[in-house]
Amino acid sequence: MPTDHLLLRAAKGESIERVPVWAMRQAGRWDPEFQRVRAGQDFFSFSEDVERAAQVSVLPARFGVDAVILFYDITTLPFAMGLPFALQPEKGPMPDRPIRTMADLERLNPDPHPDSYAHITGLLARVRQMLAGKLPVLVFAGAPFTVASYCIGTGKDLAATRAFAAENPKVFAGLMDRLGHATVGFVNTMLSLGGDAWQLFDSWAGKLSETEYDTWAQKWHVDILAKTAKANPDKPSILFVKESPYLDKLCAAGAPVVSLGEHHNLAEARSRWPHLVFQGNVPERILRAGTPEEVRQAVKNCLSQGGGHKHILNLNHGVDRTTPPANFQAYVDTARGLI
Repeated sequence: MPTDHLLLRAAKGESIERVPVWAMRQAGRWDPEFQRVRAGQDFFSFSEDVERAAQVSVLPARFGVDAVILFYDITTLPFAMGLPFALQPEKGPMPDRPIRTMADLERLNPDPHPDSYAHITGLLARVRQMLAGKLPVLVFAGAPFTVASYCIGTGKDLAATRAFAAENPKVFAGLMDRLGHATVGFVNTMLSLGGDAWQLFDSWAGKLSETEYDTWAQKWHVDILAKTAKANPDKPSILFVKESPYLDKLCAAGAPVVSLGEHHNLAEARSRWPHLVFQGNVPERILRAGTPEEVRQAVKNCLSQGGGHKHILNLNHGVDRTTPPANFQAYVDTARGLI
């Protein structure tokens, strides 16, 4: 039964025999087997190939992780809403036609039918079939602010996003409204079809001012987390904001699991919010550039701070594409007490 999975028990604050481990972007370009399966396909064609996307989603299981997260992109949802994207080198996902006007906005369907992202529901079904209940399956969605940044074509450029929002406040607010509504529908669908837990990513919100964060991030975190929890009370949620300076707001948003950045102190967070489960926060840079021994020590330090309870081991953010596979194996093996 799903409640037997170690990670789900940890996410619910139940007793665990050891801290579970997985990693954001664990299915990625750092893994030679991922590259072999991808075989040079462009990103979106690859992610829409259900069989290959399923193969790479489950690849990390061979390292001993305690959960699989489906391989797709946060732009999957706006794509389903009617906004195609292409992946551009050094820029990331770029919309074919950025949202600029109210007319552009009106073309976005706030209630996309699951058929419009059938490759993702098919991926979930295929991965569940491949795992046969051995591991829980995590699904995810981007939060409105981060996804909106991609929809208007500004991506990581926060100054450009701010300028657009200042010049087009109604368009930006309307875009957030549509994305927020669609996100609830998407997550609820994926959980109803067998996702065991899910993570909300707001990658760029950590660079916002506090006032901006309250309006563009916190408001939507609270709304989305509440509505998905109401529909799926037994499916834990994880909130991730990359290196957020607003840990108090993260902890008040409503997710039972909060993902920490490198600059957060895990032990202090455990003390201040004993009712929450914390995820993280081994520095990704150590996996990327350290030795296996340095990785082992970082994991042990993190486990010590976490106290062995209400903790899910992860990184401060995703596995970098230059990470040596031996370091990832050391990360997992140390977490599992194998070395």
